[in-house]
Amino acid sequence: MRKTILSLTAIMLVILSACSAKSSTTESSTAPASSAAISTAASTTATTEKKLPRVAFVYIGVPGDGGWTFEHDQGRLMMEKELGIKATTVENIPEGPDAERVFEELAQKNDIIFGTSFGYMDPMVAVAAKHPNVKFLHATGYKTAPNLGTYMGREYQSAYLVGMAAGKMTKNNHMGYVGAFPIPEVIYTINAFTLGAQSVNPNIDVSVVWSNTWFDPATEKQAAISLLDKGVDVLAAYQDSPASIQAAAERKVWGIGNDSDMGRFAPDTYISNPKWNWGPYYVKTVKSVMDGTWKSEAYFGSMKEGITDIAPLGKNVPADVKDLVEKKKAEILNGTFEVFQGPIVDQDGKTRFESGKKMTDEEILGTTWFVKGIKGVIPK
Repeated sequence: MRKTILSLTAIMLVILSACSAKSSTTESSTAPASSAAISTAASTTATTEKKLPRVAFVYIGVPGDGGWTFEHDQGRLMMEKELGIKATTVENIPEGPDAERVFEELAQKNDIIFGTSFGYMDPMVAVAAKHPNVKFLHATGYKTAPNLGTYMGREYQSAYLVGMAAGKMTKNNHMGYVGAFPIPEVIYTINAFTLGAQSVNPNIDVSVVWSNTWFDPATEKQAAISLLDKGVDVLAAYQDSPASIQAAAERKVWGIGNDSDMGRFAPDTYISNPKWNWGPYYVKTVKSVMDGTWKSEAYFGSMKEGITDIAPLGKNVPADVKDLVEKKKAEILNGTFEVFQGPIVDQDGKTRFESGKKMTDEEILGTTWFVKGIKGVIPK
């Protein structure tokens, strides 16, 4: 009997031991599964978070130029502030083989690259072809690819308004313009400036010389002096430095700068100049890459979109001139006025566009001729 009881006790102990083991096994197998689930969820959350792109800017000059590069750099700063991105900047990169080496190096480390000069076009095309996963944006160019877009603004709208002011300020009807390079961007801007001046004073002529520089103050000043020596009483320029309006100020001649508000360089003789505002474009473009909606395009923004404007007219420009310019600006903004609408006659007397006919964007961007009233030659 005792043996039987002992046997039953042993059996019960075995059963209890088995139940305890089963319970222990269940607990130990459940804990790791829970940890794995948490780990997987955390991993999924991490991968769904948007990764900030690596962004780089290549500048033809330095932000201290007070003009073109300065405004691009202001746009970069706006993009950084709004999107929380710290971009890489490379300054003073000449157009040509050196530029291609710079773009190649940047393409290996960045997701988005902005090139801010016309002469970067072919180097950017070549590097973009080798890095299809990098987005390239080229200012003022005309060649695109699936991962390469271009961007530019209708600066000619601003140039027309500044030309109107200049047309009201001249006394002898002879104005000068120092052009950078004989490319469409510069040519159509000079045309618009001239048309604006002639809209308020049909007797005006504009003499053009070329500096063949973007930023070379010494060369640009000499080009300006060559026009001042001819007796122009209003001098405009299409370079990144204020050298031309400073030369004009020394002769007490009205000056017109470019790209950024240059009034501080010649406050007593300053009229105004076209002004860029790249920030909104840079913000919009980087955002589109971040959210996956970016597509290559040839962006040609208008004054209405805010990418271009005119700097405040100088302190010595009469109030009636300022009112005239503001009225025409309102017409441009509401779409009731087009700068390049016929009749438009070239400097040889040929009618390029009949009355009422508007130039298309392709025709504007392909301009290789001067309008009537311009004295100067466009080199081949």
